[in-house]
Amino acid sequence: MSERIEYAGGVLQVPDRCAIPFIPGDGIGPEIWAAARPVFDAAVETSYGSRRRITWFELPAGQKAVEHGQDLLPDSTVEAIRAHRVAIKGPTMTPVGGGHRSINVALRQALDLYANVRPVRYFEGVATPVVNPDALDVVIFRENTEDVYAGIEFAAGSPAALGLTEFLRGQGHEIAPETGIGIKVISRVGSQRLIRAAIEYALLHGRKRVTLVHKGNIMKATEGAFRAWGYELAREEYAGRVVAATDLAAGQKPPEGVVLLDDRIADAAFQDVILFPHRFDVLAAPNLNGDYLSDACAARVGGLGIAPGANIGDGLALFESTHGTAPDIVGQDLANPGSMLLSGAMLLEFIGWQEAAQRVVDAFSSVLRAGLMTADLAAGREGMEILGTRAFGEAVAQAASAGRGALNRLERDKRSRP
Repeated sequence: MSERIEYAGGVLQVPDRCAIPFIPGDGIGPEIWAAARPVFDAAVETSYGSRRRITWFELPAGQKAVEHGQDLLPDSTVEAIRAHRVAIKGPTMTPVGGGHRSINVALRQALDLYANVRPVRYFEGVATPVVNPDALDVVIFRENTEDVYAGIEFAAGSPAALGLTEFLRGQGHEIAPETGIGIKVISRVGSQRLIRAAIEYALLHGRKRVTLVHKGNIMKATEGAFRAWGYELAREEYAGRVVAATDLAAGQKPPEGVVLLDDRIADAAFQDVILFPHRFDVLAAPNLNGDYLSDACAARVGGLGIAPGANIGDGLALFESTHGTAPDIVGQDLANPGSMLLSGAMLLEFIGWQEAAQRVVDAFSSVLRAGLMTADLAAGREGMEILGTRAFGEAVAQAASAGRGALNRLERDKRSRP
């Protein structure tokens, strides 16, 4: 009998047999979920035998929900995730320039999943556009509920935009006619809880640096405040464990074992993840900067197909593939399930099943090293064996279920392949 994950005293209570909901998603979502789910089950079974098990159950959302006469995001789906504490989802469609609001945004805000967490690292064998892709190994913490995600906009010519234009003119700001207006919202509480999550991650995982990425040189009252509140947090809550770069003399290094908190202007950070990736470790950013930065870093190591993601709040987490629905390849067995696989590994780690989580990552990595890849990952490489979505998932599941022996066999097969 599976039980729900509970949350008490600031700690998840995870039963050995737990029920976890999933949303397959739109487009290629059902295909990559079907390829990934057996990998998770194999990793759990091989790691723990019959002692632990996950019962997956589907929740409606997206186009499939509409086809069954429901809303794009039914209230029952939101409440089920809230009740079960942990869930995983595939990509869902969001129209550009009109139509319904993003399901991802709605879920993050309804459940107050304030930290979007994106680990970005290189996997050997994947084609990339840079010569040293393994130099980047970062975890990005992106604020998930404020900034552009607050969604405060007024269309040009609307009564609200006209009224706000008159108010701003009264404050000395020149506003052109027919101007659409968006309001940037960044709060102390929203900034500090995101930065706190980044610092806690760095301390727990032995990371040495947390870098705040902002445009505070221009937007002083919002992104400048994000930076200032980060340094304030370090001084007030983490004295002796975290040191602010602004408190060190020029050239002075932090004490051994102490995390350094520094900052970088957003445009400079984009340059430096290409030129000096070793300078970064954990990154914390407001929403829009973090959105751009996450995808830029993913491109550096081979693309969103190997970029997992998590949306984490207090005692709640939603894991998701970070790419889109790819409608042009739906049903063609071409989709890469890597992002879903690695997001599932994050889920397993989040609930404390580290052995199974590592088994998923190791199995995925070993299949790539053996030269078995989906078409997107093999682009530009010679000697790769191209697998479809289903076959790639089966290869990773086999590696996960057979353990180290299967990983070694994959390596031997690669060496013996003409």
